[in-house]
Amino acid sequence: MHTRFALTLILTLVGLGTFSQAAELSIPYEKFQLSNGLTVIFHEDKSDPIVAVAIQYHVGSNREVKGRTGFAHLFEHIMFQESQHVGQDQFFKKIQSAGGTLNGGTSQDGTIYFEVVPRNALEMALWLESDRMGFLLSKVTQEAFANQQGVVQNEKRQNYDNRPYGQSRYVMSKLLFPENHPYNWLTIGSLDDLANATLADVHEFYKKWYGPNNATLVVAGDFEKAQARKWVEKYFGEVAKYGDVKDMSPMPVQLSATRRAYYEDELARSPELSIVYPTVEEYAPDSYALDMLAELLGRGKKSPMYKVIVEEKKLAPSVMVGQAGQELAGYLMIMARAFPDKSLSDVEAAIQEAIARFEKEKFTEKDLERIKAGLETQFYNSISSVLMKAFQLARFEEYAGSAGFITKYLENVKAVQSKDVWRVYEKYVKGKPFVLTSFVPKGKVELAAKDSERFVIPPDSIDLQKKAQAAQSAMKVERIPTKFDRGVEPPAGPDPLLRLPTVWETKTASGVRVLGIEHRELPLVSFSVHIKGGQLFDKAAKIGVANLTARLMMQGTARKTPIELEEAIDELGASISVYSGTDSTALVGNCLVSKFEPVMALVEEILLEPRWDVKEFDRIKQQTLESIRREQATPAAVASRVFRILAYGRDHLLAENNTGSLQTVEGITLEDLKGYYKEFYTPSLAHISISGALDQKRAMTAFERLSTKWPARPATLPAVAKPAAPAQASLYFVDIPGARQSEIRVGYIGLSASDDDFYPATVANDKLGGSFNGVLNLILREEKGFTYGARSYFAGGLYPGLFTAAAPVQSNATLESLQIFRDEMAKYRQGIKAEDLAFTKASLTKSNARNFETLGALMGMLNEIAVYNRPKDFVKQREQFVQGLTLENHQKLAAKYIDPGRMIYLVVGDGKTQLQGLEKFGLGKPIVLDRDAKPVAAQPAAD
Repeated sequence: MHTRFALTLILTLVGLGTFSQAAELSIPYEKFQLSNGLTVIFHEDKSDPIVAVAIQYHVGSNREVKGRTGFAHLFEHIMFQESQHVGQDQFFKKIQSAGGTLNGGTSQDGTIYFEVVPRNALEMALWLESDRMGFLLSKVTQEAFANQQGVVQNEKRQNYDNRPYGQSRYVMSKLLFPENHPYNWLTIGSLDDLANATLADVHEFYKKWYGPNNATLVVAGDFEKAQARKWVEKYFGEVAKYGDVKDMSPMPVQLSATRRAYYEDELARSPELSIVYPTVEEYAPDSYALDMLAELLGRGKKSPMYKVIVEEKKLAPSVMVGQAGQELAGYLMIMARAFPDKSLSDVEAAIQEAIARFEKEKFTEKDLERIKAGLETQFYNSISSVLMKAFQLARFEEYAGSAGFITKYLENVKAVQSKDVWRVYEKYVKGKPFVLTSFVPKGKVELAAKDSERFVIPPDSIDLQKKAQAAQSAMKVERIPTKFDRGVEPPAGPDPLLRLPTVWETKTASGVRVLGIEHRELPLVSFSVHIKGGQLFDKAAKIGVANLTARLMMQGTARKTPIELEEAIDELGASISVYSGTDSTALVGNCLVSKFEPVMALVEEILLEPRWDVKEFDRIKQQTLESIRREQATPAAVASRVFRILAYGRDHLLAENNTGSLQTVEGITLEDLKGYYKEFYTPSLAHISISGALDQKRAMTAFERLSTKWPARPATLPAVAKPAAPAQASLYFVDIPGARQSEIRVGYIGLSASDDDFYPATVANDKLGGSFNGVLNLILREEKGFTYGARSYFAGGLYPGLFTAAAPVQSNATLESLQIFRDEMAKYRQGIKAEDLAFTKASLTKSNARNFETLGALMGMLNEIAVYNRPKDFVKQREQFVQGLTLENHQKLAAKYIDPGRMIYLVVGDGKTQLQGLEKFGLGKPIVLDRDAKPVAAQPAAD
């Protein structure tokens, strides 16, 4: 028996203080439940020949107990490895060879797995998901357990230990939540807990929480419901139900007094202050007003936090305020990462001043309506793909009790009134105790907020993996019985025909090229005005001018102050931004199609009437300088920058990225920006792209109006010299004392994206490092457990780019990892197996079925055509190239463009423990550089 629902959303458009006609959207879905308790939701959407499968398990780290943490996150990894009827790493291989994509994620409240596949691979996806739901444990052995612990350890080092401020949430959680509260620990858990866990502990956790009766399965996309139901019943129906699972009750936190702590961060260059007020759980009646309160306190230039902290006192380049509602509890956080050497006591005082100002100056109904105005656009963007629809349906079903709650959710948000905001302000913020954390650079304790106590984080042992591998388990792993032969992979149906969207093309009266795709699935439109140039027009001594010019364009117009422009965009529920990259500047926008014309009127103002606000220029310049300083403290960013300088040569225009360096940005003036705009913001270098729910005639009416007002100036892209690749390999090292990982970069100058061999070279690299199933990742992550991920890629544009192979690896595996990079590339250029080429062909060609679903994907296609003068059927031409690629030609491409004997080898890590060992690599003593890629005389002393 099943029930049909129509998920009808009555969304009110809010603008300029008035309500316009409501717009209705229906998302039909069908829901049923198997006898084992699995909830199943079907949503048909035949607009593209693809299907999304998502399984939301109601288990996150909040189901763990103290001393046994990290299990939910560990299973996220283990469930990708192997199940009883699906071999090691075959999950990724089978989905990708079918042209699909997949991933998963774990939070404190839940775990989700998903795939998006061409419609002919749905049965296979259901077979795979059911096998890891019901037939996983027979393959969770001590060896598999230990291997994934190594991967988890490296994920922790990469995302927490080896990143500035990476421990901030850990410290906050320990101070805000009591020891027995499930949010006291992070999702990644304790490495010691995992190392001390037995295999029996891990199996017991799985049996308790990963049964079908604790999950929701969503299938969304182009499929036949009757057939899909038969497949679901066949593959999931026999999966055993585990014990009954009850939802957890909310566990809100109440503080009896304010708690204050500071932490010395070895990687931080600037101090950071966070203030956290405990609030309520997600979907609680007060949660909607708390969301509004956070927006009013900290969003935009009109907010009191911005005015006091950023604009008036100039303590920080930005400030963030957010309400985080979770299943069991919630909190409102105010965070400011200050400029170097600013006292966090001053920042705390400024936050309290901003809160007092909020209460004194209040807010208007128009302010509240402006926040609500973006909700409809945000909602439509949140369901712009079948995968995003699947996520929404699964989450509301599992955590709100019904997929249909999305209607009530939006009604609750829109129903918030000013009195509700003031009520939650009084209840949760005004005069209430809070948790305050100060993260200060090592040795600068004086910057911490007053009366703060030192917080110490116990270090993890880098040898935990060895400890885990040495553990013995007497547990016998039994094979799980099944009613039919699950080892037989379901046959795929016929491949869906590649249906390229229809591209229309024309020119404005002044000659600007315009390309568009009509796409009416949702009442949205995305567009861009794309101007060639970007950093390529910068002068070597002032790299960063293009970037600063683009950023300043959004800071008001000749007719509107920065605040007025921001409010005008918000009132339309739109988003408009301007950004600059290596070879282009682009103004991009997204809005409801009903708001297209007024949004384009704002675009005209932004593009043609810049304000050149001196105060905003100074702020953005200081913000950019601070961003550069912070990157110098991040090992991954240091590695990428030094590698770029080594590959291009210090004097090359592209040696720095488009942001520039401290030296180049310091010298930039407002006059430089005005000069850049006058010379290079010209329609002679521009094209316009648009996709969405409007036709060519309506689009061109708006673009012609822009074109007639935009005077053309002749401009030619400068030629960019291509540096020669090194004649022989070289080894470099940058010392980051105390780094918990080593960042590896290997490569050299590659190709421009306009080069005829750029796409062929990308195809040739695919099996080496282009995906999870690449040789580098399978060895360094899956076999060795040295890294969270290893990749290689060709990058380029209207300029010669780089070939890069990269990974963060655990420090004590630095030398071996570097050898693996070199040796595997040397093997790869000798040729690959026929089965590997077949995998590459299948994954690259079949994936085209899902490459034109969203407005963003369509915009990417249009810009590829315009920027590189591709034919409109370039996707089909590439597909034909891939299908015709032979083993011989693949080998020739790899040998031509991947030569480890001529590459730059760079390691950024802890010199005391790693430098001396690298002498065994075979390239002599590493050349030691500082973080600006300059040679240093003093060598780090070895331990």
